[in-house]
Amino acid sequence: MKIKFCGAASSVTGSCHLISGEGFNVLLDCGQFQGSKAQEAQNYKDFPFNPAEVDFLLLSHAHIDHCGRIPLLVKRGFAGKIYCTDATADLVRVMLLDSGHILEKEAEWKNRKAERAGRSFVEPLYTERDAEDALKFLTPVLYDQLIELNDKLKLVFNDAGHILGSAVTELWAEENGRVTKFVFSGDLGAQDRPLLRNPTRIKKADYVIMESTYGNRVHEANAAGVERLMEIVLNTVRRGGTAVIPSFAVGRTQELIFEFNRFYEKNEASRRELDNIMFYVDSPMATTATEVFRKNVQSFDEETRKYILKGDNPLDFRNLRFTRTSEESKALNEDSSPKVILSASGMCEAGRIRHHLKHNLWNRDSSVIFVGYQAEGTLGRALLNGIETVSLFGEEIQVNAEIHNLEGFSGHADRDGLMDWASGFQQEPAAFFLVHGETEAKQALAERIRLELGYEATVVEGLSEFDLQEGAAITRQEMLRGFAGQEQTQKIREKIADIHEELERILYHAQLVFDAGLPPERVLQISDAVRALEKETLNLGSAVTRENGEH
Repeated sequence: MKIKFCGAASSVTGSCHLISGEGFNVLLDCGQFQGSKAQEAQNYKDFPFNPAEVDFLLLSHAHIDHCGRIPLLVKRGFAGKIYCTDATADLVRVMLLDSGHILEKEAEWKNRKAERAGRSFVEPLYTERDAEDALKFLTPVLYDQLIELNDKLKLVFNDAGHILGSAVTELWAEENGRVTKFVFSGDLGAQDRPLLRNPTRIKKADYVIMESTYGNRVHEANAAGVERLMEIVLNTVRRGGTAVIPSFAVGRTQELIFEFNRFYEKNEASRRELDNIMFYVDSPMATTATEVFRKNVQSFDEETRKYILKGDNPLDFRNLRFTRTSEESKALNEDSSPKVILSASGMCEAGRIRHHLKHNLWNRDSSVIFVGYQAEGTLGRALLNGIETVSLFGEEIQVNAEIHNLEGFSGHADRDGLMDWASGFQQEPAAFFLVHGETEAKQALAERIRLELGYEATVVEGLSEFDLQEGAAITRQEMLRGFAGQEQTQKIREKIADIHEELERILYHAQLVFDAGLPPERVLQISDAVRALEKETLNLGSAVTRENGEH
C-alpha cells in the first residue's frame, strides 16, 4: 500500500491524502488551498492522481480547506461515493454552494477587468451548478457506524469535536489477506469546548495521519478567554466603538453565540449594559449554518443538551440579530451606535468582513477581535503582525483600532490537546505522519511526541509519497469483534440511558439481550438503531423548543 500527501502538507490548507492498495484508491478530504496568491494558485493545478480512478472520498468535515475542491474533483472525473457524517452532509451543502457562487462572481469581476484591458477571460474553478452536481455523490452516515465500503474496505467515523459533524476516520484496508488500519485525525477540537463533545481517542492503528495546527502553542483557558472577550466588547462599547469579530461561518460563529448567550444569562451585574448592546451575525452562510446546527443537536455535548431539555435555545438570545441582505449589512456601517458584528470570512480574505474593516479599522474607539487561526499570507495574519495600513476596495485605511487575538476560541486542539489525543494509542503505530501545520508547529509536535511518547513522528513536507509495510495479520471477524466488543456495548447502554425516561423499556430489553451474549454483527445492528433513535429523539426535542420559542 501507499499513501500520497497531496495537500495540507506544508501548510494548514488544501487537505488531501490518497491511500492506494491493490484494487482500491481512497481519498481523505479534498480541500481548497487558501491564503496567499501562491497558495490559491495551487487550486488550479492538476491533481497529482487521476480523479476517475478514486473509488471513495472520505470527508472529515465541512470546512472549505477540507471540502472545497470536491466539485472540481467531480468535474475532472471522480464518480465514486463521498462518505461523511450526516451533520457534515448538511453543512457541506451550504459551504460548497456558497463557494461555487463566490467563485463565479470573482470570475465575472476579473473578466470585466480583462475585457477593458484586452486580456483573456478566466474560468471559475467551478460553479454553483458544479457544486450541485458534486453533492449528488454524498453518502451520509452516523458516528460510530461501521460501514463496509466494499469487500476490502471498512470505515468508522468518530467525533473529532472540531465543528459540527467533524470526524476522526478509522479505515481498515485488506490486501493480500492482511488488514491494515489507518486513522486520520481530520481537525481535532479543543477539550471541553461549548456545544460539541471532546475528540474521540483511538487505541489502535497501524498508520496515523494527524493534524498539527497548534503543535507549538497552548491556548488560553476557555473561561478566561470568555471573560477577556466580554471585557474587550464592553470596553469597546463604553468608548462608543464597534467590536468587529472576523469569525468562521461554520463553527466559531455558533460557539460565540453560545458563549454570549451563557454570559448574558449568568452576569446580572453587566445585564444593564448588555441590554443596550446589539449583536449582529452578518453572514448569510453563518445564518444558514446556524440553522443546520439547530437541526443536528444529536452531535451536541451534554451541557448543550441540558439547555435544550429545559426549553432554552443555546444558539439565540435577546439582543442577537441575523442579517442576510446586502442592504441590512450596509445599514450596520451607516449606524454609528456601538455594537458587536460577527462576520465572515474568518481570515478577512473575502466577504462582508472586509467592508466592516474598512469602516472600523481607522476608528480608535473600535476593536477587531480574532478568534481563530490566521494563515500566512492573509489579511488577518497581517493585522495580527502589526501592519499599519491596509488597502480595502481601492482605499488605503490606517489601522488605528485595537487588534486582539484570542486563540483560546480556536476550534483546533492546542499542543497539549494534540498530545492528549496522540497518547491514546496503546502501542506505537508503524508510522505517524504529521500534516496540516506550518513547519515549526509540526517539528515541535514531532519532538514532543518523541520525548513524551517514545516514538518517531514523520514531518510531512510538500507533495510526497510513502510505501507502507504490510499491516498485522487480522481477519475480518477479529476486526469486527474488536469494534463490537465490550466498549461498544457499553456505549450503546449509555446512549440508551441518555435518550429519555420514556425509553427505559428499551433499556430493559436491551440489557436482557446483551446479557445473553450477541454476535458482533448483531451488536453493530443494535448500535446503528440506537444512534438513529437518539438523533430523531433529540431533534424532536429541539424542534419543540424552537416551536415554543416562536409562540
